[in-house]
Amino acid sequence: MASSVVPGGILISSTACRAWSVTTRTQGIQFNGVQTKAHGVRVTGKLGFGSHPMLEDFRYLQSVSGNAQPKMTIPSPSVLHFRGGRKDIDATVYPDLDVYFDDLAQTWRDAIHAFYAAGCRNLQLDDTVWAYLCSDDQRRQIRERGDDPDQLARTYARVLNKALEGKPEDLTIGLHVCRGNFRSTWISEGGYEPVAEILFGTVNVDAFFLEYDNDRSGDFAPLRFVRPGKQQVVLGLITTKSGELENPEGVKARLEEAAKYVAKSQICLSPQCGFASTEEGNALTEAQQWDKVRLVTQIASEVW
Repeated sequence: MASSVVPGGILISSTACRAWSVTTRTQGIQFNGVQTKAHGVRVTGKLGFGSHPMLEDFRYLQSVSGNAQPKMTIPSPSVLHFRGGRKDIDATVYPDLDVYFDDLAQTWRDAIHAFYAAGCRNLQLDDTVWAYLCSDDQRRQIRERGDDPDQLARTYARVLNKALEGKPEDLTIGLHVCRGNFRSTWISEGGYEPVAEILFGTVNVDAFFLEYDNDRSGDFAPLRFVRPGKQQVVLGLITTKSGELENPEGVKARLEEAAKYVAKSQICLSPQCGFASTEEGNALTEAQQWDKVRLVTQIASEVW
């Protein structure tokens, strides 16, 4: 097992689906005091995968990666449903949402195999939805719009597992539970306990990339649901929100604390999210970013 894992590669800003239309909303996603651009997605036809320009982006990344293994990052399938829910899915196309979710899973399954065929062996699914399902405030809003957050969690877990069926053994797929990363702000807060049993106990990814850079993420107790074995738990203890470097001894202490709930052999260390998940970036310099990466590798080499 690698002693450190650093999320990288290319962040895909759209995903592997050919039945979307992009619409302009009156209001974008509200981060912590910062508004994003007012764009959204509506499903206007049957979901399916044909091709995607990001496959060519991966091929370019692979061509310049040398001896390093290139890593690709794409949105998780749940993101397509969660933001708008039923109202952004044409009811004449999908009167039955069970059919929609089956098509959603198959679309991502086909996309996963397309990236594999292009040479990808390390693929990450970015998923803000599980972070929403951890937040008391967001769960309240989900109920107010007529959805059951616990049922959504079960549905999204089923979709993910169907998408992962038949995954090649030499393809590593990770799931990053993202709490938002836009101009050093965030969307949601709350520990992983509300989703831990479903997410960690049933979703068949190879690694969970979890934000744990401050109190917003709660404690490590939810990690008790991680299944023993090869699944990795990549703890994002190094923040990408600011350039201030963490105390190495403090990070090591937190790794030991996490090891009370999941075997240390399954634990990895990484930054909490990407350094620039959007074109606007975060409030730290390129030099500070490299300092963070060096800190991760330094601590990992001492711990493992």
